[in-house]
Amino acid sequence: MLKDRMSAVAYKWFTFVVLVLGGGTIFKLSSLKDAFYVPMQEFMGLSNTQIGMALSVYGLVQTIGNFASIYLADRFSKRKMISISLVGIGLTGIYISTFPGYMGILISWALLSFWGEIVYWPVLLKAVRLLGTSEEQGRLFGFLEAGRGIVDTIVAFTALAIFVGLGETAFALRGSILFYSGIVIAVGIVSYFLVEDDKVSQEVLEGKVSQSKVAFDGMLKAIKMPEIWVVSFMIFSVYSVYCGLTYFIPFLKDIYGLPVALVGAYGIINQYGLKMVGGPVGGFLVDKKFHSPIRYTRVALIIAIIYMVIFMMLPHKNFNVYLGMVLTLGYGAIIFTMRAVFFANVDEIDVPRDISGAAMSIACILGYAPQLFCFALYGYLLDSYPGFTGYQFVFSCMIGFSILGVIISTVLLRMVKRRKAMVQQ
Repeated sequence: MLKDRMSAVAYKWFTFVVLVLGGGTIFKLSSLKDAFYVPMQEFMGLSNTQIGMALSVYGLVQTIGNFASIYLADRFSKRKMISISLVGIGLTGIYISTFPGYMGILISWALLSFWGEIVYWPVLLKAVRLLGTSEEQGRLFGFLEAGRGIVDTIVAFTALAIFVGLGETAFALRGSILFYSGIVIAVGIVSYFLVEDDKVSQEVLEGKVSQSKVAFDGMLKAIKMPEIWVVSFMIFSVYSVYCGLTYFIPFLKDIYGLPVALVGAYGIINQYGLKMVGGPVGGFLVDKKFHSPIRYTRVALIIAIIYMVIFMMLPHKNFNVYLGMVLTLGYGAIIFTMRAVFFANVDEIDVPRDISGAAMSIACILGYAPQLFCFALYGYLLDSYPGFTGYQFVFSCMIGFSILGVIISTVLLRMVKRRKAMVQQ
């Protein structure tokens, strides 16, 4: 086997690279709006509200399905779950390339959520956490985001080049979607042969207990940990703010007159390129400066609040488009430093490693719940209040969620301090 021919450290990072490849390609189709928001409206006939509703369906399936993931993530082999989910995403993308009607779009995004968020993502987070020690969690998750950002950017810019090269037509959009579909299927096949199976406990091997019972007991253990739920609410607040970054794209187009050719490029940088900056920076600050992802998140949220308050007061109509891009990307970079490490919080609250999958699934249930309503809410505000007024409402919501995150992180720090004090007694 490959593992037998490599040192433990080399195999660890080889496995990490394979996981990054999957993490950097599996969400390209569900995040189609990042680079092709305007073409989706033009060629697929979707309004802001309809795109938001598709993303809300995605979030609904994710939230409900992650309850099952609490059990599934520790029950089945990560090798099989990772590879099957990647191929499933690709096949769904092939269907999307046919430009189905609105109901077909909703069904497609439900399937993308099932394969990507329920089957794949908690297992990926579990695999990454188990690769390193407590002192490496910030860097591992930071590098995961950075690596995904590199893969995201390369793949997305290639898809954008295909779109431009084929004439920026409906046919060109189909070509880009098929490219996304083909590459994620290829990564799924590679993952099947290169990702290692989960280790099975000695009791399971000896037949003393079934793997199903081990997974079920772990699920109950995770559910009973209050710190996991509070961490999940903290992730919820950060992710609610993160959802608002999407609307910097139409903001620059409507308020700054951003050219269509730059809309796609900006969307890629805003959603993918910032991962390359935010991931390593967030991981470094957590592991080397703050020594606590929770404490860092609280400080970063306070900075984000101040930044957005000032941003809303600026005379945007008097600025040129490049200054607008810099200002919005600067805010996005702050959010991505938090997004890169918010799953590292699971390790800070001392979750047993044998229930990592269940803990990550719970964190995903509440942490990603904003997809249930945020995109639909933000889209509704923009459609209902045209012009700068609608964006002011969206930005105000982002400030509100940031304040919520500061409160929750403060509560969580007190819980961690109290838990450590009890252990030391």
